[in-house]
Amino acid sequence: MTHQTHLNPEADDDLLTRGFARRDLARIAAVFGAGAVAATVGRPAWASGGVPDPAPSAKVRIGANECWTGPLAPGATAAAKMIGQGNRYSPQDQRGDFIKAVMTVEQVPFDHVAPWPGSSDPLCRAVVTYCSPTRGLVTADPTFELAGRTAAWLGAPVKAVPLTADYTHDVKAMLAANPDAGLYYICTPNNPTGTITPLADIEWLIANKPAGSMVLIDEAYTHFAGVPVASYLAVKHPDVIVMRTFSKLFGMAGLRVGYIITNPANITKMMRYDGGMQSGALPVTSIACATASLTAAPMIAARRAQMETARGLTLDHLRSKGITVKPTHANMFMIDWKTRQAKDMQAAFRKESVEIGRSWPIWPTVSRVTVGSAEEMKSFCTALDKVIA
Repeated sequence: MTHQTHLNPEADDDLLTRGFARRDLARIAAVFGAGAVAATVGRPAWASGGVPDPAPSAKVRIGANECWTGPLAPGATAAAKMIGQGNRYSPQDQRGDFIKAVMTVEQVPFDHVAPWPGSSDPLCRAVVTYCSPTRGLVTADPTFELAGRTAAWLGAPVKAVPLTADYTHDVKAMLAANPDAGLYYICTPNNPTGTITPLADIEWLIANKPAGSMVLIDEAYTHFAGVPVASYLAVKHPDVIVMRTFSKLFGMAGLRVGYIITNPANITKMMRYDGGMQSGALPVTSIACATASLTAAPMIAARRAQMETARGLTLDHLRSKGITVKPTHANMFMIDWKTRQAKDMQAAFRKESVEIGRSWPIWPTVSRVTVGSAEEMKSFCTALDKVIA
C-alpha cells in the first residue's frame, strides 16, 4: 500500500521554498492528519501538548488554569438546544453566527475571523506556517511552551528571552535575540505569570520587526484581566495574529473552541494544510455554546469579579505567612518557595488532596497555582498551612 506523504502541491512548494527538506514533508503532513501517513509516521511530541494528564483524584484541582465552573448559562442553554439538531453537519449557519458574534464584540471584519478547536491548533499552525530552518521563533521565558516545542520539532531556531523585571515581555530584547525571526510570540496576560505586556510595547515590536515576519498575540486569559485587547492590531497590520480561547473564563476547556483574528490571507495560509477541516468542522454544540457566551458581557464581568475576590483573599493569606507571590492580573499566580523545589511542594499539596500547578525550568522554586472557586481557595489555604508548618 502506498501512503500519502505530502499535503498538497501549494503547501509542499511553500515548505520547500522556506528551507524544509523533502523528508520533512511527511512529518508535517502527519501533524495535520493528511491521509494514511498520519497513522504511519506518528505524532510529534508537541502534538499531544494540549492533552492533559489523566484527571487527578485530588478534591481541589487548581493546577491546569481551568475555570472552576462550567459554561455561562446562555451558552449551556444554547448547547443543550443544539443537541437535538446534531444529526446535521450544519443545522443552520452556526459557524457564520459565531463569526458575527466575534465581529460585534471585537469590532473586526467578518473575513478576519476563523474559529478553531481551542487555541493549541492555531498556535502550532502559526509556527508551521511562518517558521522554518532559516526563520526562527522568539518567545519569552517563562511563557506557554507549546510554540517553542513546535518550533524545536520543526527544526526552527528558538530564542527564549527572559521577562523584564516587572514580568512583561521584553520586546526590544526579543527583537535583538533574532532580528530575522519568522514569528514573535507574545502571551498576554502571560502564562504562567498572569502579567500584561502593554499594547504600546507590542506596537513597537510590530513597527520594528523584519518585513515578512509575524507577531502572534495570545490573549487566552484576557477576559480575566479586563484590559484593552489587541484585536485592532490584527485589522491594522497584515502581519499580526490575535488568538483567543473559550477554555479559560468561559469554562469550556473540554468543549474546545477558540478563534483567531488576522488578515484573510493568513487564514488561508494556515488552513491549507488540511483544507480548512479543523476550522470548518467544529461540533455544533460547542460553537453554539461559544456564540451565546461571547456576548454575555454582564456575566463575563461577574465571573471575573468572582475570580478577583477569590484571588485577593488567597494572596492576602499567602502574604500574611510571609510567602513571596509574583504580581498577576489573571486567574493564576506564582509562588516563590525560595528554598524549596516546586516539584516537592506540588507533591506535598497532592498529599492534602490539592492539585496545584507545575514550575518552569527558569524558576525551579516557583509554582503556578490556578485561582479556583472561593471554597477551593479556602481549601488551598488550609492545605498551605499544613504544608509549610
